[in-house]
Amino acid sequence: MLIRWGVALMNVGRAKEIAESMDMINVTYEGAPVIIQHVDDNTKMARIFYKTDPEDEREVPVLNLIEE
Repeated sequence: MLIRWGVALMNVGRAKEIAESMDMINVTYEGAPVIIQHVDDNTKMARIFYKTDPEDEREVPVLNLIEE
């Protein structure tokens, strides 16, 4: 896990663990709670959707996800 400006940045391995977990793990993207659907090892991108708007799916860099 990389720490930048006092915030723990997500890595691909941890993002995959969270995506595959049956537990509800708090993750945010740009301050909003999200669910990780899939992680691509090659591109280091994650497919996410917002908890408040499941229709808003997007691909984001794994490093931009924050585990709360």
